[in-house]
Amino acid sequence: MVRLLTNHLSVSYGERFIIKDISIEIPDQKITTIIGPNGCGKSTLLKAMTRIIPHQSGSIILDGKSIAKENTKALAKKLAILPQFSGEASGLTAGELVSYGRYPYQKGLGRLTKRDLEVIDWALEVTETAAYKYVPVDSLSGGQRQRVWIAMTLAQETEIIFLDEPTTYLDMAHQLEVLELLQKLNIEQKRTVVMVLHDLNHATRFADHIIALKDGRIVKAGTAEEVIQRDVLREVFQIDAQIGRDPNTNKPICITYNLIKKGADQQEKTAQPVPALARTSS
Repeated sequence: MVRLLTNHLSVSYGERFIIKDISIEIPDQKITTIIGPNGCGKSTLLKAMTRIIPHQSGSIILDGKSIAKENTKALAKKLAILPQFSGEASGLTAGELVSYGRYPYQKGLGRLTKRDLEVIDWALEVTETAAYKYVPVDSLSGGQRQRVWIAMTLAQETEIIFLDEPTTYLDMAHQLEVLELLQKLNIEQKRTVVMVLHDLNHATRFADHIIALKDGRIVKAGTAEEVIQRDVLREVFQIDAQIGRDPNTNKPICITYNLIKKGADQQEKTAQPVPALARTSS
């Protein structure tokens, strides 16, 4: 099932087109990960699909309707986004920050209703941040702070969540902590998750659907098995990768890689042998 899609979407900053004639479908109630080199348009695509920035041509369709014509508050009840740089929360407690997610539902003077307070407590509970409700966000660790920002996004009560590099600046343990939380929300709450990730092995481990971008265009979209291929990674990242299998998930992983230098011939580079048990066809 598909609720959200783009048709021939193009986005530019001035005369420079960042997204070029992209048509994609986001599988409902699945995790979709967008990968690609810096500057390829990943963040721009997320911002366009959530109407943070305008698009120049094409369309973004949600539930059969163009989001360009959707009321802002009505759209905010369907789509939530956590940008790469979430902004300042100086002076706010975790509970106060999470309450900002209730903005689309507030009327009049914007006072929090009983329902708002219940949702805020639920979002803190599900992200395991209830203990920090009255704690200043600035005093939390990176992983704790990121979970609070995700709680704010959940408090928006949308069925589709966009996250732009949610693991940036986190150590390995906190990265897994955040990604496992998102996977849990997808499985237990049936939330559709769309996120940008730089780590290919995290992308394959947690995503049901992967979109590989380069220069504002789609190189390949599909399952991890379909996208994490040597020829695809060569085209997208200019690397010669050795692909193996994750013993925990049986999904493809990038074991090692060499850079493909500009101007060099396109013969495959000689790499260290990959153990037979890890080796897979590409």
